[in-house]
Amino acid sequence: MSPAVVAALFAVSLVVAIAGYIALATYNAIVALRQRIDKAWANIDVVLKQRHDQLPNLVSAVRDLMMFERDVLTQVTHARAAYSPTAPIPDQAVTSDVTSSAVRSLFAVVERYPDLKSQGNVQDLQDEIERLEAMIADRRELYNDQVYRYNTAIGQVPGVLLASVFGWKPRQFFAAEPADFARLDTGLGST
Repeated sequence: MSPAVVAALFAVSLVVAIAGYIALATYNAIVALRQRIDKAWANIDVVLKQRHDQLPNLVSAVRDLMMFERDVLTQVTHARAAYSPTAPIPDQAVTSDVTSSAVRSLFAVVERYPDLKSQGNVQDLQDEIERLEAMIADRRELYNDQVYRYNTAIGQVPGVLLASVFGWKPRQFFAAEPADFARLDTGLGST
């Protein structure tokens, strides 16, 4: 074999090896991002379930003292009933936002009732739900950051090539547009 053929084979082998390494590294990076998204979503789901479990306790604690504020309690109850951990993420985002809005309305009403606000169990439940709301916001930010990184990775070369081969699609952010609230059939009206 002539030195020119050997050099050409070596150059082709080197290009193939580099391309293979880049493809493998990109594939592994995208798979890691997909796993981070799944983990981040699981963390959100845990907190959504915890908040979901706390809402009946809060409603029960304030129900008897809020005879004239039934609509606020109904909003919280409807929002809780709309929660479905198996729903698509955009629908869960809408439900989460509607629930947060209903809880904020309930907290605003509690502020108007000094007797209610002074009860220890109501304050404890309110503190717990506020803590859970803050955790949801923090975890939503982490989840959306991972989705952003993943969507960027599969939208750029060489990730876009691998995405088309493996059928990877962009993931949806955990966010709701204000107009999406109307989609949620919770009986909340225009809330």
